[in-house]
Order: sequence, then structure tokens, then C-alpha cells
Amino acid sequence: MGEILLEVATDVPFGHAVPAQLGISGDALNVAAAAAAAGARTGLLAVLSDDDLGQAIAARIAELGIATDLLTFRPGQQGVYLVHSDPLGQREFSYARSGSVGSTLSPEDVDTSVFSSAGAVLAGGIACAISKSSKAAVLRAASLTKRFVFDPNFRPRLTSSGEASNLLAEMAPQSFLVTPSFPGETSTLLSASSAAEAADRLRAMGAENVAVTCGADGIQMEGDGISAWINAVPAPFVVDQTGAGDAFVGTTAARIVLGDSLPQAARYGAAAASLVVGGKGGTGFIPTFEQTQAHAAGVTEGNLSWSA
Repeated sequence: MGEILLEVATDVPFGHAVPAQLGISGDALNVAAAAAAAGARTGLLAVLSDDDLGQAIAARIAELGIATDLLTFRPGQQGVYLVHSDPLGQREFSYARSGSVGSTLSPEDVDTSVFSSAGAVLAGGIACAISKSSKAAVLRAASLTKRFVFDPNFRPRLTSSGEASNLLAEMAPQSFLVTPSFPGETSTLLSASSAAEAADRLRAMGAENVAVTCGADGIQMEGDGISAWINAVPAPFVVDQTGAGDAFVGTTAARIVLGDSLPQAARYGAAAASLVVGGKGGTGFIPTFEQTQAHAAGVTEGNLSWSA
């Protein structure tokens, strides 16, 4: 659940007459796309603009194998972001999302029967930061579901470090799994100097399980009876890092719901994350689960096909 954004991607810095590629992205969509590709029956709770653009976005959501039943259409402006990626996959963002239609998400949009029966519900700090009503919707969803997965997704342009820290402390006790990144989020929000320390602090706050993502190094996972380091899976090549963390979260949660152990699910999440960076944009390349499985096992060379 969260906000869907129109993505305008360029290969060079922004400027007049710069060629751009339009796409549909946002952390909620990227996570949902990864979960659907990993084999889970997936729906997406979001508010879209009540116009041709909103319908085009809904069509893309359906194309990614995500159920559209939970989408709501309202008058308003669809959020937009511009992103420039260099050859190493580093990114420069510019947003136009203040007062977007996506930020009108509210607790009234959360269907009790759907969320109480879901195998897992995923949301992040961005959805909580874009508006008070959207945060209230996330809190309601978390109170209803048996497995709530929370990605802090701290964005300084949307919220302060203090507010994000307080939010993390509020969400941890309600979470089946929390997925902060090290060192950026863990040092800022938890004052932790290591991934293990961050995991311990979140567990002490009440999180049932924690997966601290450490970029190209790997993932530190801690939970009841679980303490594991999952090595990262090297990316075949890198075009754009947008959506890598979302792919990890969506794939890991999906595989947990489908019965994999947390460490195995995280291994698949790491493999999916290292594949999506080979496409441009948040949903430029979403690997099938067969591709993710093969990549996790180290046998994907020559068995991948990227498309814009």
C-alpha cells in the first residue's frame, strides 16, 4: 500500500529537450510487482487520478500481475518524479508530489476483511510521511493483519530524522518484519554502528523479525531462533538502482507467505534485488521467480532477458 508515481527517467542531467522515458513507479508499486513475480497473489491499495493517466497506470499495474480491486480513483494530481541515472546506477531525483492524489489515502480505504485475511501487508515510511491520512491508513492496516512488513524508507525531503525515528519505534512492535538499510537508515534512525546492533535494537523495540540490508555486502537477519548473515548476490550488470530495495522487500515477504524460511526468502530477495538493477526505472525489469531462483543458485548467466 502507498503512493504510485509517474516516473520520468533520463540518461543525462535534466534540461530542455532532454530525451526521457516515461514509466510507472513508487515504492508501493515496485514492492507489489516483486511480490507478484515471486509467486504471491498480490493486490495494491493506492489512490490514482480519475482521468486517462490514472487508467493508464491501472493498466500497467494489471500488466505486472497485480490485482487492481483495491485501487481507488479520485480527482487530483498524480505524483511525478524525475530521475537521472549515471552508468554506475547512481541516481538524482526531483519530485512533484506535494498534495498528490496518492496522499489522500485514508483509513476509510482500508478494507477490514481484505487486510485481516491477507498473508502479509507491506507498507513503508514514505506512505506514512506523505500525509496524516495516509499514515493513519498504514496504522489501521498494521492493526488488522497477521504479518505486517515495514520498510522505513527514510526520505529527508519528506520527513525529519526525529519523526522517522519515532515512526520506526511506533511501527516496530506491530511488525512481523522490519527491513532497514545499513548504514544510512540504521545510523540515522537507530544510532546503530553495525547491522547486528540495529537488528538487536529493533528486536528490543518489539519487532518480531529484522532484515538489515547492507547493500552489496548482504543482509543481517535476526528473529526468534534465527540469526543469519545472507550474502548479497552479485548483479550481472547495473543500469539503474531504482527499486532494488523494494524488490528485496516484496520478494522476501512473498516467499515467506508462500512457506519459505526467513533466511531462504531473504536469499531470494537478495537475488531479485541484484537483477532489477539491470533495468531502467522502478519496474523496468522484474525477474520471474524462475530467474530469481536460478540467480540465487548462481546459474543465471545467459538465461536473462531485460526489457524497458
